[in-house]
Amino acid sequence: MTATLLRTAAELHARARTGRRAVVMTMGALHEGHATLIRTAREIAGPGGEVVATVFVNPLQFGAGEDLDRYPRTLDADLELAGQAGADAVFAPSVDEVYPGGEPQVRVSAGPMGERLEGAARPGHFDGVLTVVAKLLHLTRPDAALYGQKDAQQLALIRRMVRDLNFGVEIVGVPTVREEDGLALSSRNRYLSAAERRTALALSQALFAGRDRHAAQQALRARASEVPSTRARAEALSAIGESRAAADAHAVATTAGGPAAVRAAAHLVLDEAARLTPPLTLDYLALVDPRDFTEIGDDFTGEAVLAVAARVGATRLIDNLPLTFGTFGAAS
Repeated sequence: MTATLLRTAAELHARARTGRRAVVMTMGALHEGHATLIRTAREIAGPGGEVVATVFVNPLQFGAGEDLDRYPRTLDADLELAGQAGADAVFAPSVDEVYPGGEPQVRVSAGPMGERLEGAARPGHFDGVLTVVAKLLHLTRPDAALYGQKDAQQLALIRRMVRDLNFGVEIVGVPTVREEDGLALSSRNRYLSAAERRTALALSQALFAGRDRHAAQQALRARASEVPSTRARAEALSAIGESRAAADAHAVATTAGGPAAVRAAAHLVLDEAARLTPPLTLDYLALVDPRDFTEIGDDFTGEAVLAVAARVGATRLIDNLPLTFGTFGAAS
C-alpha cells in the first residue's frame, strides 16, 4: 500500500485520531533503515494507532558548501516504501509551510553538547536540527517520535531538548541498520562510486575493530579473575590444566587496555584506509560519554559511544557503536 501524502499541517490535523500517533522524521531518500524505524513505530502505535513519516529537507541544518541542493529527493519512492513499512501518512511540507515567515528569528540552541564532534565539524548544524525537530513535533503532535541511533549525537540532543523544554513526547532510539558488509545505511551512500564505497567500509570496520579489541580484553580479564592473584596462582592454574593458556590470558588482560586500546585498534584501520585509492579523510574518531559527548578517560565506567566521521571523495559519512566499560561482559 502507498501512504497518504499530506502537504500541510491543516491536512494532518484534520485526520481523526483514535489511538497513539508515532512519528518518524526523515529527510527523504528512504532506505531500509528508515523502513525499520517505521516498522518499529507501527509496533508502538499499535493496530488502532497512526504512523506518520515526515519528509522534509531542512535548510537550517546545512552549512555553506554542504549538499543541500544535491540532497536526493525521491518522494514517489518514499511514499511507496513508507506505506509498505506500515506508515499511514507521509507529511511532506514545503519550506514555506515549515518556515512561513522565512528563516526563523527564534531558534533552539543545542548548547555545549551541540558544539562537539558533529557540531564542531558543522557549526550551527544542531541548532538547525533541534529547531526543525521542535517545529515538527508541534506540527505532528505525536505521542512517540523515533530516531536512528546512527545519528547518536543528534538523538542525545533531541532527548535533552525534550527533557529540558518539557515536550510531552516519548523519544525512541532504534539501532543502526547495516548492509551485509557492515556499512551503515545512509541516504548519502548513493553518492559513492564502487571504489569509494569500498573505502567507506573502513568506518564500520574501524568501529568493529575497537569493539572486538574491547571484548577480547574484557573476556581475558574475566578469565584471569577466576583464579586469585596469590602465591598459589601457579599451582591453581596447573591444577585445572591451563597453566600456559591461563597465564597468557592473565598477562594480556593486565596490559594496557580500556579506552586507549579501543581507540588504537580503530585508528589502525582508519590509518590504512587513508592510504587507499580513493583515500579516506578522517574528520574525527572519538570515544565519548553519551550524556554529554565528551571524551572518556581510561578509568571510565559505564556506557560509551565510539563515533567516527570521515569523507570519501565528496561524501561525508558518520557511524558509531555503543560500548560498555567497567564490567567483564563483552561490549554491547
